[in-house]
Amino acid sequence: MAGTVQEAGQKSSCDSSDLEVGGDGNINAFVGKGVEFRGTLTYDGTIRIDGSLEGEVQTEGCLLVGQGAVVTAKITAGIVICKGTIIGDVIAKEKVHLRSPGVLKGSVTTPKLSLEEGVLFNGIIEMAPSDVSLLWERQHNLAGAEPHSGAQSAA
Repeated sequence: MAGTVQEAGQKSSCDSSDLEVGGDGNINAFVGKGVEFRGTLTYDGTIRIDGSLEGEVQTEGCLLVGQGAVVTAKITAGIVICKGTIIGDVIAKEKVHLRSPGVLKGSVTTPKLSLEEGVLFNGIIEMAPSDVSLLWERQHNLAGAEPHSGAQSAA
């Protein structure tokens, strides 16, 4: 499956128990086991991934990455809870919870981070103040900026 999915949903909070079988039932988008998705997922609510996703994930709500799932993406979310594999940069406005046997390879920017014993994390952690969205915008603006040579021409 390839493409962009955009749909508004209710914002819902989530916690680490949402990754247990059945979850909390308030999932707005779902990529099931055996499903491969390429593109951008943009939602206001909870996204659960049990299959494979490559691209980008954006939600003000919660991203749940189930055990066995593989997400290769740039992730911007309110909360990220992972028991699967994430390869890419994660920016979470509230928190990131990595649960065993989760794997995360990439940078994480969040005000709160928890790692269970058995998690494999390879990357950079930046614990930012609660308004991570400003940091996210600043990082993207710097990435597109022209490099300065340091030399100035005299008029």
